[in-house]
Amino acid sequence: MRGLYAIVDTDALGRAGLGVVPFAERVLQARPPVLQLRAKADAPREVLVLLRALRPLCARAGTLLFANDRPDLAVLAGCDGVHVGQDDLRVAEVRRFAPALRVGISTHDEDQLRAALEDRPDYVAFGPVFATASKDNPSPVVGLSALARAGASCRSAGVPLVAIGGIDLARAPSIREHADLGAVIGALLPPEGLEGVTERALALSRALGGDG
Repeated sequence: MRGLYAIVDTDALGRAGLGVVPFAERVLQARPPVLQLRAKADAPREVLVLLRALRPLCARAGTLLFANDRPDLAVLAGCDGVHVGQDDLRVAEVRRFAPALRVGISTHDEDQLRAALEDRPDYVAFGPVFATASKDNPSPVVGLSALARAGASCRSAGVPLVAIGGIDLARAPSIREHADLGAVIGALLPPEGLEGVTERALALSRALGGDG
């Protein structure tokens, strides 16, 4: 897997006045390897409805669908995987609960990265590489030098690396030198509304080393 890891964030879309499914449909025209639904403030039932709506769209695009935080909802919706954070279930615990799910994990420093690699996740996310506005209380910026070291560690372990945090079109080429995928939220949201989403997704995919 290389290129764009597209994150569909319901909070960001709500602020922009965009619907989740119409937005995802346009992102998926770029055929990113992975799409994650991030719905931190939504009720579980609402998240499940959205995941079930996204599942066939992702399948048609050949894109893996990941739920954020909730392996139970990922299983119920038939997702390909789940993304967990440092305060969620450990990778090994998720696999005991749902052995068929792929599992990715967020890390924010090199100690967390080393610990995550011991659990052999399906990928490790590392960041924020640059300053980001997608979280209210983001972790400290790690920068490109730390991302380079993370990339070397992940290649040695045979685990894909996803860079996250503040990635836009201008910064994407510096990301692809070190990471397999670049996770993007805000840079997928054009000011002109849904009409520019596919073009942005395609441009980001190419800049991050994808086939787009």
